[in-house]
Amino acid sequence: MHIALIGSGAISGFVQNGLRGGNVKLGAFVVRPGRVADMRRRTPPQVDVVSSVDELSSHIGHVVDCAGHAALAEHGPTALRAGKCLTTVSLGALANPDVYADLRNAALDGGSRLYLASGAIGALDALRAARRGQLRRVTYTGRKPLAGWRGSPAEEVIDFGNPPATAVTHFSGTARDAALRYPKNANVAAAVALSGLGFDRTEVQLVADPDATSNIHEIHAQGDFGTLEFRVSGAGLPDNPRTSALAALSVLAAIVDGQEPIAF
Repeated sequence: MHIALIGSGAISGFVQNGLRGGNVKLGAFVVRPGRVADMRRRTPPQVDVVSSVDELSSHIGHVVDCAGHAALAEHGPTALRAGKCLTTVSLGALANPDVYADLRNAALDGGSRLYLASGAIGALDALRAARRGQLRRVTYTGRKPLAGWRGSPAEEVIDFGNPPATAVTHFSGTARDAALRYPKNANVAAAVALSGLGFDRTEVQLVADPDATSNIHEIHAQGDFGTLEFRVSGAGLPDNPRTSALAALSVLAAIVDGQEPIAF
């Protein structure tokens, strides 16, 4: 199988390294128009560099979004409508009903499928199973060091020039509101919502914690199945600590496992 990667950042680089020597081959990059010339100079000649999915060769059967919400909204429908399957870790973009509808309709039109990588969280398989019965409540708490919230709406609540000595919950609301207000921080909230009760019934709290040394994600769920509690303390990629290692691994796993004859 030949794939195209949208983007050339940290997750894209991790995926490239992970594919070397395997059965899945990198066939193309999709990057912003202003980056095409530079990328072509740094890319092997057998790998195309384009600025639009429309320019991809027909031998590319799978497109992988590594570039974020805007890239998924821009390129995703085109890829799906062309019959190419698509994998993304930018799940927060689906909180926008228009984006969700565009992607869903494009997949139906093209007979393709959008695969959602699990990202920086786990236990999503249990939530997906539990929702087939009576899943009554799901809460997600995202806890990060203070620095992890700089440049986000948390600055409306927290004075980073005079940082708090204890943890501050700067957001409490639905997963939809979290994903739309914190597009760079709430892909995990979106993953939990899409796996369980949906964007409007999933409760979210976002916490800035001066004592935290990593990004901590917690899920609590209740239903006829019983109760679920899950917690992961995530590390960053060695070359880019701001990018979740587990998120990058989940993209690679989604690509590779999709080619296995027996897989979850």
